[in-house]
Amino acid sequence: MRHAVPFYSRPAGRNCSIDSFMNISLVSLTGGAILFAMMGQACAASTLDNIATKQRYEQCLSLANLNPTEALKSAAEWSKAKGGAPAEHCLAMALTELKRFPEAAARLDALGRAPDMGNLRASVFDQAGNAWMLAGNGAKATASFSAALALSANDADLYADLARAQAMQKDWKSVEADLNAALEIQPRRVDFLILRASALTALGKLREARDDADAALKLKPNSAEALVQRGDIARRAGDVGSARRDFQAALKIAGDGEAADTARSELSLLDDAAPK
Repeated sequence: MRHAVPFYSRPAGRNCSIDSFMNISLVSLTGGAILFAMMGQACAASTLDNIATKQRYEQCLSLANLNPTEALKSAAEWSKAKGGAPAEHCLAMALTELKRFPEAAARLDALGRAPDMGNLRASVFDQAGNAWMLAGNGAKATASFSAALALSANDADLYADLARAQAMQKDWKSVEADLNAALEIQPRRVDFLILRASALTALGKLREARDDADAALKLKPNSAEALVQRGDIARRAGDVGSARRDFQAALKIAGDGEAADTARSELSLLDDAAPK
């Protein structure tokens, strides 16, 4: 996993089906941060001026990518030597690379509650939520994302993250409500529309789900994910012909990847169910 983007950023694309709510990419959690770049001046001015500490942090993150076991050892020693937030964050990243997700998540939650984190707090809680999802713990992920939202209530992506955590618990009404909030903030987000269509489908609200899928395709006609979702809605509604057309169109657009795999699987199921 490459540490190529700020740790507080999110992946550019997300899988948009309910079935893939739990497929959280490590990229969203382990992108390398220059932690100091976001710390408030009041609480981190001396750290920002410490070039040696900054370099050590960057080197630690790089090592977490190349040799997470060694990075874990180095970060733990640095933390014991009062390395503060940079050491703790690098330690959590090393644990993530080692797939020790519950430990990483717990440390990120603790870091989010640390007194000197300033306006980094919401980002760290967001990372903790993603780590809890990788650990398969939707309830703790929900708590972490809720803590992030309490600090950054106008963040549409945080609402979508919370919705994913609630989907792990099959709390579809809450999923719908949080995606409603996300779409109020960013109404033209295709990924949010597809996610809400998935939630509405799970709730049996097929007409509303179809409206969202259609809206997504109006904004992005070549969205394989939206076509797969609309095909699923049509299949559930008993419209096999429309479902088949959408799955075939998705397969043609996607070529390969998860959307293509889902489209192939759905077409296979339709073929198996067809009268012989």
